[in-house]
Amino acid sequence: MRMFVAVDLDDVARAVVAQEQRAVARRVKSSSIRLVEPGQVHITLAFLGEVASPLSEQVTEAMRQPFTGIAPFRLALGGVGMFPPRGAPRILWIGLTDGARPMIALQAAVARRLDALGVTLEDRAFRPHVTIGRWRDARPSDRRAVENVENVENNLSRATAVEMMVDHVTLFESRLSSKGASHFSLAQAQLSTSP
Repeated sequence: MRMFVAVDLDDVARAVVAQEQRAVARRVKSSSIRLVEPGQVHITLAFLGEVASPLSEQVTEAMRQPFTGIAPFRLALGGVGMFPPRGAPRILWIGLTDGARPMIALQAAVARRLDALGVTLEDRAFRPHVTIGRWRDARPSDRRAVENVENVENNLSRATAVEMMVDHVTLFESRLSSKGASHFSLAQAQLSTSP
């Protein structure tokens, strides 16, 4: 089973993401960019990949337990960016203008919990973001087109457009098909200041 842990966006944030995607689609004429379905957008905290039984059941049970000592917090989405930072882009994302520090702390807590089960995660710095599109065959001109969106549109790139409360994380199963990935919730762990 293919698994990941993420912060799911609320309906208002999804609507703003969809608005931003439409702004990008108007300017980026590349047929190789595939926009993520707004109902599938999230902030990935840990990508586990394929997890076999019985470990998948252990992960699911662990992700039902609350994260005590981590208070719910607000985040704000804003600013469009691309990975990698230079050359032809591969990933189009929206960043956080507020809430990055508690999000990084939450990701570290998730990583510790998974590490205790023997799950090895990618060894790179966590940069919280919402992936809104991916290129199959990008060109440097695609980067310029997205940067033009930032300069022309009155959208997330210019100011914080949406805030939301983070009070839980979700363990998802990801199923791949020719239409892209579909995500299904397996478990939720609440954030809580009390033991």
